[in-house]
This record gives sequence, structure tokens and C-alpha cells, in this order.
Amino acid sequence: MNYKKLFGALACVALVGCGGGRDGSDRAVIQNKGSDTLVNVAQAWAETYQEVNPNVAVAVSGGGSGTGFAALINGTVDIANASRSIKDSEVEQARAQGHEPVEFIVGYDALAIFLHPSNPMSEVSVEQLADIYGENGTTETWTQLGVEVPGCRGQEIVRVSRQNNSGTFAYFREAILGTGDYKLGSRDMHGSKDVVDLVENTPCAIGYSGLAYANEHVKMPCVNSGGACVSPSSDTAIDGSYPIARPLFMYTSGQPTGATKEYMDWILSDEGQCIIQAKGYAPVRAVTCSAPAGSE
Repeated sequence: MNYKKLFGALACVALVGCGGGRDGSDRAVIQNKGSDTLVNVAQAWAETYQEVNPNVAVAVSGGGSGTGFAALINGTVDIANASRSIKDSEVEQARAQGHEPVEFIVGYDALAIFLHPSNPMSEVSVEQLADIYGENGTTETWTQLGVEVPGCRGQEIVRVSRQNNSGTFAYFREAILGTGDYKLGSRDMHGSKDVVDLVENTPCAIGYSGLAYANEHVKMPCVNSGGACVSPSSDTAIDGSYPIARPLFMYTSGQPTGATKEYMDWILSDEGQCIIQAKGYAPVRAVTCSAPAGSE
């Protein structure tokens, strides 16, 4: 009997429904899908982990938190990435398929507001954001907010949002709109980078996305929720002073075992947390990083 192959087959069973399986080099493969907010750091984790454990490969794809949860429900991933908590309805669907979602907080993210660099606005309130994005809001032009944006024809605000399968979309609605819904007519982008790219090239635009997608070609106003106006950063996400900061999640079906458990343990280790910090997110706890691990 070939005990090596037998052991490999048994190891595969330890992964969710053998969703990871093994590749042509006989490595265990962990399937990891979901949040677009987390996809960059998930890829950095996967690439670095190849060096930590060459016997395990991690296949990462995005598509949004809803996509990750759908895959977890269907048993086609080992880990689902999410920028929102799983819904009760999704838990029920998973249980109906024999999966018990287990939640891990793997970091924190400040949800930044993005403006075109020519926009003179340096501060925005939660109330103003609700009036811009909310279904009952009346703010349609920049002049209503007391500013005039160079190059913005008619000063009409172009609202940039995310598609409704995005955890970022769901979190922004909850944090800013409360029990309300979005106003129709926004430009709903597939990914976080798409939001930033559109704002960068559209003087009239305002958008929201994870802080890690910020670049030097967009402007980020501080956000006021009734007190001091706080700028988005890793520190203000950790200490809770930034009003629209959120946890970032990974979900498994049941408590992870085998290769998946080892990978999750590593993500939550100092090495894994230094990578998420280098990518512009806040780690789950204070860590001391000797080098910019995972940075590009």
C-alpha cells in the first residue's frame, strides 16, 4: 500500500469537503474567497505562507463578502473572507447544508471617504454623508455643502458606491444610513479599487472604500460624528475614534482543522498580523514588526 498517498487523501478530508484538495505537486490547497476589501491582504498572506509552509498552497479570489458566504454555504471554500458579519439567514442556509460558520476577526479597517483632489472639502459629517447617499437625502450638489469644485460641471455630486453583494456596501448602509436605504442613481462599482479610480478621475465624485485602497491621487476628508473630526488611519480604527471603522472577518465551516487551522493560527500570529498592518489595515492587537512584511 502507498501510505504517502493514503495520508494525503486523509489530509484532504480535513479540509472543508475537500474544497481545497491537492494540486499536481501533491500540496494541500486551501480555497479562500470573498471580500474585495480583504483580497489584497489575503493574497499577501497566501504568498508569504508559501515560504512558511511550502506543502500548502492558498488559492485566493475576491467577488465580495456575499460571494464568500455563498461559497461557504455550498461547501466550495475552506475560508470565506468578509468585511461584514454573516447574516442570520446565511447561517441558517449554511446549517441546512451541514456547515456551522465559525467567525474569526483578523483585523480592522477604517472605511475612508474619497474625494477628487481638487475638491476643497476637508471635513464631512456623518449627517452630510447620510443626506448625500440616503434615499430621503436632499443634498445633490456641492454648493449645498458650501463648496465649489473646480472642473465639476453644474456642481452635481456623483455618488460612487459598491455593488450590493459587497460587505463594504452593507457596512456603509448600516453605519451611515441606519435603517434607511441608498438613494437611487449611484455608480455602483464591482471593486474597491474601481471606486478609487473613478473618484480620482471625476471631479464631481465622492466615494467610500477601505483605507488600504487610498492613493496620492485622491483626497480623504476627516469624518465628524458630532465631536472631533477624525481622519481614517490604523490607529483611529483600533482605538475606535474613527466613526466608520469595522472589523474584518474570516469564516470557516466548523472549527478549522489540519492545514486550514495551521493557516488561521499563522494569520493571527505576529507574522500574519504584521502583514495586515503593512497593507494599511489595523491588526487585531498591537504588534511590533521588525520589517515591512508583505509590503510591495
